[in-house]
Amino acid sequence: MTLPAGWTARRPTLDDVPAILAVVHAADTFAVGYPDFDAEDVRAALTAPFFDPARDSWLVTDPGGTVVAWTAVDNPTGVGRDFVEVYVDPERGADLRAPLLARMLDRVAERAAERDLPALTVRSTVFPPETRWAAELAEAGFTRVKRYVRMTRSLAGLPAEPPPPPGVTVRPLRADDEADLRLFHRIFDTAFRDTPDYEPVDFDRWREQIPASGKVWDEWFVAEVDGEPAGALQSSDQALDQDMGWVRTLSVLPAYRRRGVGAALLWRAFTGYATKGRAAAGLGVDLTNPTAPVTLYRSVGLAEVRWTDMYERIVPAAGV
Repeated sequence: MTLPAGWTARRPTLDDVPAILAVVHAADTFAVGYPDFDAEDVRAALTAPFFDPARDSWLVTDPGGTVVAWTAVDNPTGVGRDFVEVYVDPERGADLRAPLLARMLDRVAERAAERDLPALTVRSTVFPPETRWAAELAEAGFTRVKRYVRMTRSLAGLPAEPPPPPGVTVRPLRADDEADLRLFHRIFDTAFRDTPDYEPVDFDRWREQIPASGKVWDEWFVAEVDGEPAGALQSSDQALDQDMGWVRTLSVLPAYRRRGVGAALLWRAFTGYATKGRAAAGLGVDLTNPTAPVTLYRSVGLAEVRWTDMYERIVPAAGV
């Protein structure tokens, strides 16, 4: 990649967290209208288990030493596909995005070879204002494969939690009980097995991947039908800066779908968020997921507010 005179590219360190955050905030504000990352998110990205900042990331600085771009390639499970992020300051770094993407695709090819794979699938996201980025991804051989929708509802004046259907009960997860955590993971793992993109992760790795800042255990719930495990809801604190409770995953076992289990879990979560004074609740929906209950979400007051597209291409391993 050729940079303008005086501009430099180097690898990031943890000392760069504030500078990286400034670039991400600028990029997020352009893409979604507000900063959607915090310093802990950056630190977690730079210390992720399947990420090497000395090989999987770049910073670009202008002649004054200001960071204007940050790239990262990540694989949260260590299996399956990679994800590439290219954050740029939209006012000063827009021209860097395509060449940085090319550099990161070279790194994905190396990562495929390191895993003895013939190729790796790589993905990247596009938000509505990012028309130039969508075109650059297409030019680099990516195609759009799915759309996610963000849904939210206000918690102001939330009605009383309706009683669950007969036989359905909802209780908090017992986070200090490993058997209950394993039950929660089993429900989640089983429920998502029939979704197109699910990559199974065993309990130990799943447990390790839950970030410390996201363990709002009193907002995790297990549903039972006639005493048998039927569903689970995992909350995250990722939207607290927007005064919002966030449903990270909603899992209902196939045998118990369309029996009111999902609605009961959602109402319990909403009630908990409202009790804590949150202004709203939200979640993300993969529209290509055949089990995604968009009608259920609408029935509990959630409405679509924004979409995100996922782009994908296959990168042959280096040397292939």
